[in-house]
Amino acid sequence: MLQLLDVAAIVAGFMMASFLRDDQWLSPQGYHIVLLVVPIFLMFAFTRDSYSIDSLRSLSESVRRPFSALFATALVVLMFTFFSQTGTDISRLAFAFAFASSAALLAVGRFIVHQIIWIRFHGMVVDQLLILDGVPPVPFERGVHCVDAQAAKLYPDPMDPHMLSHLSELVKGYDRIIVSCTRERRADWALFLKGSDVAGELIVSGANNIGAIGLGDFGDSDTLIVSRGTLSLVNRLKKRIFDLAITIPLLIFLAPLLIVVAIAIKLDSPGPIFFRQPRVGQGNRIFSIYKFRSMRSDAGDTNGDQSTQVNDQRITRVGNFIRKTSIDELPQLINVLRSEMSVVGPRPHALGSLAGDKLFWEINQRYWLRHALKPGITGLAQIRGFRGATDHQEDLEARLQSDLEYLEGWRLWRDITILFGTIKVIVHPNAY
Repeated sequence: MLQLLDVAAIVAGFMMASFLRDDQWLSPQGYHIVLLVVPIFLMFAFTRDSYSIDSLRSLSESVRRPFSALFATALVVLMFTFFSQTGTDISRLAFAFAFASSAALLAVGRFIVHQIIWIRFHGMVVDQLLILDGVPPVPFERGVHCVDAQAAKLYPDPMDPHMLSHLSELVKGYDRIIVSCTRERRADWALFLKGSDVAGELIVSGANNIGAIGLGDFGDSDTLIVSRGTLSLVNRLKKRIFDLAITIPLLIFLAPLLIVVAIAIKLDSPGPIFFRQPRVGQGNRIFSIYKFRSMRSDAGDTNGDQSTQVNDQRITRVGNFIRKTSIDELPQLINVLRSEMSVVGPRPHALGSLAGDKLFWEINQRYWLRHALKPGITGLAQIRGFRGATDHQEDLEARLQSDLEYLEGWRLWRDITILFGTIKVIVHPNAY
């Protein structure tokens, strides 16, 4: 609503200026200047968090941020007209009136939205969930959802991926999770919250031995903030646009290859074309990953209990080729379209994956933290050569270190460099 009202305010402001002076004075070389103003304004507005929760909560912030974006837009447009030598074709009076009226209409629109929020939602712009685990209820304000974990038989067991997935589905969509639990359970709840890509807090007192990153409050209680979520709204939007910009053209371009591979798989051995397997995804939620079937259907390993080995007898002739060339991974573009995966991110693992003789999360419980972002078709660990079977615990530790490094320093440019780096390792000696 804010975006639509902002755009409408700018267009209306410039239309009013056109009535003040002839339309030609705001249309150098036949193109109305508002076509330049709107996209530049939206770019600045996003970078200034004009469409964030803070802008919904505070009227002053809601007005200040788009005003600064509009001012920056005016400067850019003035610079553009100066270098393009079209400044003499634009009326200074109409230009000033257009931006002034746009600013006034922006303020009116923001005020209306602020009033709607207070009337409709009583100022509550954050979806909050309070989880009680073995402790008495704490005072909380109206509009907060509350769950009794023990009554619902919920517990963040780091040894039970299905329970973590169930919990993650419960907290999905909330902006803030507050947990009030016993001292013994704090570490497990903190671990769960850090791997859930959500703002999470624990109502606690005493020493900070759970990696708290800040202080907060909930009602009359103090909280320790243990997670803030990995990406901001703007960065999530950038990453999603990047995913779609890569995935949609790739699917169209690769359609003939996908059809040929599908036919080859069907002719080579009986069974389905695609292999679907439960994997651990964002927020530790379990999803089904798509791959081209490369093994005999009667020897499929749904849980991933057995890593693929050199000269694995389960692999078909076509499967051997598509695994070595990584073609078997291409159907994961469907997972990206479904927003279950990203083009770049930590690789999703099967539930039964072993490093040596231990499950991944049994080796290092920080393993669950790598799922704060969507899993990827490729990632930092893959371009560093960490792929293939995990015969030793050190194999997992190396991948985990790369995944956590990727999460801590996410930048769109890094996704681009990882994507180009993947080209070098499409054919890899560990891809069997």
